[in-house]
Amino acid sequence: MILVGGATRLTDSGLSITEWQPIIGAIPPLSAAHWQEAFEAYQKIPEYTEINAGMSLAQFKAIYWWEWAHRFLGRFIGVVFLLPFIVFWLAGYIPRALLPRLLGLFVLGGLQGALGWYMVKSGLVDRTDVSQYRLTAHFGVALLILGYTVWLLLGLGAARKEQTRSSSVSRVAAAVLLLIFVQLLAGALVAGIDAGMGFNTWPLINGAFIPNGLDEASPWYLNLFENPLTVQFDHRMLGYAVVVATAAQAIWLALKRDGQVLVGSAVTLTVMAILQATLGVWTLLLAVPIQLGLAHQAGAIIVFVAALHHLWLTRHGTSERPEPQTLANA
Repeated sequence: MILVGGATRLTDSGLSITEWQPIIGAIPPLSAAHWQEAFEAYQKIPEYTEINAGMSLAQFKAIYWWEWAHRFLGRFIGVVFLLPFIVFWLAGYIPRALLPRLLGLFVLGGLQGALGWYMVKSGLVDRTDVSQYRLTAHFGVALLILGYTVWLLLGLGAARKEQTRSSSVSRVAAAVLLLIFVQLLAGALVAGIDAGMGFNTWPLINGAFIPNGLDEASPWYLNLFENPLTVQFDHRMLGYAVVVATAAQAIWLALKRDGQVLVGSAVTLTVMAILQATLGVWTLLLAVPIQLGLAHQAGAIIVFVAALHHLWLTRHGTSERPEPQTLANA
């Protein structure tokens, strides 16, 4: 679902459907007249008049199907969740403690759909694109839904033995996860203002590691959100910080000898962060082709889930096998 949303953004398809009809909107245009009606609605918004004027109906259909697929998949996820939920609830299979958590997940999904429309609305009147602020919020909530789902999934099944680790291990894992979450939001800002389409050199930007022009916008804080150079620079710096933080966490846990599973989880996260950073550089150098852009987004999701899983391990522990006894201490 998140990757289809990314493809919708990369193909500039998000404004092709100019209305929100939660029920009947699941049915795409089925006749030439319906297609023409949808196309005429699109021709009234600034994206068409200022950027895509003269677009053919066939070209419109190409972007329409991406947005329709994204919305349809959202609806489909809701149905796939709700129908089994009702059946299992009526059959008494859902533990009482789990019931409000599952309901909360469903509500969060519904709110995400409304937020998606709120994002689209920002590009229908005075802009040729959606607001980068709303796009970042939409992506952030998608990550929260994914993270909450994974956290619930990890908690299902047989009870796991609690480990007596220091709280500092969990706090460090939580800080690393938060840093990764902020980095992903920064990536959404990059996508929201097409900041990855420029400054396609590495490791320098405009011939310098810290380029001129980072503070061109006024007031200064707008540079963090609206200056393409600053937004891309921040994303780069956060990427370096993620690699350093994950590596430092893995080394620290290894020196503490805090369990093979936990150290292995931290090392795995570090490797994924390094691969993701490498993929990000490759994507930047080629000016964000769609395939690499989606691969970079997928890598970000994998790193996020790996960090979340590592945090879960620090709090809930694992059932590690005891060391085999030798004859001397048997």
